Amino acid sequence: MPSSSICNFRDFSSPWFRKWSEEIKNADLHRKIWEWTVLAEVLDERGMLRPGKRGLGFAVGTEPLACLFASRGPTVDATDLGSGDTADSWAETNQHASSREALWHPYLIEREDFDSRVNFFNADMNDLSSLPSDTYDFIWSACAMEHLGSLDRGLQFVLNAMRVLKVGGIAAHTTEINVADLEDTLKEGPDVIFRECDIKRLGGMLRKQFCYLEPMDFDAGSDPEDILYDAQPWGSLGHPHLKIELGGFITTSSVIVCRRVA
Repeated sequence: MPSSSICNFRDFSSPWFRKWSEEIKNADLHRKIWEWTVLAEVLDERGMLRPGKRGLGFAVGTEPLACLFASRGPTVDATDLGSGDTADSWAETNQHASSREALWHPYLIEREDFDSRVNFFNADMNDLSSLPSDTYDFIWSACAMEHLGSLDRGLQFVLNAMRVLKVGGIAAHTTEINVADLEDTLKEGPDVIFRECDIKRLGGMLRKQFCYLEPMDFDAGSDPEDILYDAQPWGSLGHPHLKIELGGFITTSSVIVCRRVA
């Protein structure tokens, strides 16, 4: 069962990756596909993707996860930013949802089931005050918390979002992690990169809220595909898009899994 961990080449040969990549019809050697499949496996293994459960997704864009999760039976509330400069910039790269219609992937779920199980509304990850407490069985985000302006804002989002979970609820988020520098990193701006120390700090912060972070495996892999990295323009080096150069740092995707205890 995958838990808090870093994207590794070996995961792409795992049974869980094969299962979920077949469902989303994409098995590319790409860290984004890893994010989608690992989030699905994390939530499914913990009993969240079944009828009677309720989930909330943040900054969902046009990703397939809302449909994928709803196809298993739960009801899903999907959210994204409202209109504005930030939303417009994501829309330019087809990574922003402005309506429920943008979420429908017909190869994943029948229209009738989509209409009855998937809802959409706008939400700002930096201000969750309007969201109801103690409501959801699970929440998720896919590489969104690193775009909130700073490391602290990203961590605060995780903490604030735990409030909307029921006791026993699961939060699963993917985000950037620095795999080549334990000290320096991108700390502020449109893209930040979390470090091992930031994730450990989050674990301590969660405990103060009667929540916990599942133990993090910081192994970034040692296969050639884990050592080679991509750089802009993406694909120019001919390397797999598992690790990338961003702002002078080498980063990849990670998943953090949190549970509300009380």
